[in-house]
Amino acid sequence: MDIRVRTASISVISNTLLVILKFVVGIMMGSVSVMSEAIHSGLDLTASLIDFFSLRQAVKPADKRHAYGHGKIENAAAFVEAILIFIAAIWIIYEAYKKLTGAAPVESIGLGVAVMGISSVVNLLVSRHMYKVGKATDSIALQADATHLATDVITSVGVAIGLLLMMVTGIQLFDPIVAILVALMIIKAAYTLTVHAFTPLLDISLPAEEEQEIVDIINRHRGQFVDFHELRTRKAGSERHIDLHLVVPKGGSVKEAHAISYHIKQRIIERFPGSSVLINIEPCGDECEHCESKKDKC
Repeated sequence: MDIRVRTASISVISNTLLVILKFVVGIMMGSVSVMSEAIHSGLDLTASLIDFFSLRQAVKPADKRHAYGHGKIENAAAFVEAILIFIAAIWIIYEAYKKLTGAAPVESIGLGVAVMGISSVVNLLVSRHMYKVGKATDSIALQADATHLATDVITSVGVAIGLLLMMVTGIQLFDPIVAILVALMIIKAAYTLTVHAFTPLLDISLPAEEEQEIVDIINRHRGQFVDFHELRTRKAGSERHIDLHLVVPKGGSVKEAHAISYHIKQRIIERFPGSSVLINIEPCGDECEHCESKKDKC
């Protein structure tokens, strides 16, 4: 099993257990802040399931119907996750508003604090592992899921603080107020995720710093070609697609042109593993008679 799929399955298991625990305790306590955390974890579980199944497709190699691979499935999955999070946040705010207008007092506060503590520790460990694997494999889906869980750690701590304030002061309003703050943090995380997931679907170029690295790699071989142009880049999931036109001395052989283009391609792939690099070879024009480009081997 691919490491990305295996990592996503860990999130599915941990979120399933936390959702059940928070819902049961939230209902027992009558706490809207604890229930908001249960909803938050439910969204994390939905996101984890989307990640798991999308990654199973995304890791598949290119085929006849998907000649450029399946990488964009990751971006589409992350975008769907963001929409679901927005919806959940709105629901939490609505429930908190109803609580502000009057509801039964919260009970068994100590139990709620304990559950939030357990949730924070579990999500911290899982999110750190997912983010590490996500960065190593350049998986937007895993990084998105890790972000969800990291947000859950913060909101769980916030809910625990709110419950402790209720315990000390006896003021029940802390419960819905904390729930609203949780919802606002969820909305912020969802907005960031939406931007991060959606832009690659528009075939936006790679970040300027990555494109500059590609240009630097090409320029290290300047003595073996005349020029290059029409550099185009885009990203789909963890896959980068790079293509360019390489102008070579017209007196050189096809073998020499292939050798230099192959060498440049391999250097780019070494720097950005999993990249698809297409180099179109062009001979220089008559104006290049004076060209001093070397034809040495790479």
